[in-house]
Amino acid sequence: MTFTFGIYPGGLLGDETSVIEPVRPDDPALIAAALRELQGDAPEFLVRAYRSYPTGEHTPERPEQYAGQGRRLDLVLQYRERSGESAGWLDFVRHTVRTDGGRIALLQICEEPNADLPVLDGSVPGVRRALVEGVVAAKEEALAHGYDLAVGFNAVPVFDPADTFWPELGRLADERFHRALDYVGLDFFPDVFRPLPPDRLADGVRAVLAGFRRDAARAGIAASVPMRICEHGWPTGPGRDEARQAEVVEEVVRTVAGLAAELAVSGYAFFGLRDADSAGAGLFHHFGLLRDDYSRKPAFDVYRRLVAELTVAPAASKA
Repeated sequence: MTFTFGIYPGGLLGDETSVIEPVRPDDPALIAAALRELQGDAPEFLVRAYRSYPTGEHTPERPEQYAGQGRRLDLVLQYRERSGESAGWLDFVRHTVRTDGGRIALLQICEEPNADLPVLDGSVPGVRRALVEGVVAAKEEALAHGYDLAVGFNAVPVFDPADTFWPELGRLADERFHRALDYVGLDFFPDVFRPLPPDRLADGVRAVLAGFRRDAARAGIAASVPMRICEHGWPTGPGRDEARQAEVVEEVVRTVAGLAAELAVSGYAFFGLRDADSAGAGLFHHFGLLRDDYSRKPAFDVYRRLVAELTVAPAASKA
């Protein structure tokens, strides 16, 4: 099985209620240099980016500028149509595949459709149907144009046994959806929103990944469908030192990679490259491997080493 890495390279991000703008604008040259260094000799490295429907806005801006030399896009299409009018959604999905399919490795349909927060797609009416129809449309378009891209969706962990997302998705998902689905993604942030003792971190990671597999099965998603970690991070800031961030990155990535065969985990992406505001008081200001001025935290070099050590390329996986 392949195992590939990636990262979100922008400074903009959302918290529970709104979008946080970085205190310094993105610097494409510094971003590109950091991506090259993280990639090292890995034959593939993914650049995570977000494109919103219906506005078409990107974060980071012009993500295609970071593709090339083994880097491809891990592109998320966000469903933000709150009016209930979704007629243009499938056209948007298909147009994205037609125009950008050659530089896309992963096309994620919707962003956290089971998270009911204002900045996330789970708060938008009709998102589950948009997810199912979008996966089918994206795969059909990719096949029609001969693009080698994987189509999937992501979700966050479910801790409420009464949560209805997975059973409802299963009722909407037909045979076409299951044929089209290439991966299912997990966004998770252990020891961030629910603190964990340091000696329980690896066990917590294993429990969440195994639980996610069980939840996906409730929607009829087979255990053989690859799982990807689409977003994982651990912020620094007040009371959260940079040395501990490096330790968390090392332990979580090694734990995830160690579950690759057992749970069909095919990759990991870190969120994100740099802080929105390294002097900010909020938790969400400090997720970066770099500070807001692009100076590096210890975790940057840890992640670079892990990419070099643990990447398993497609050709190597067939040997």
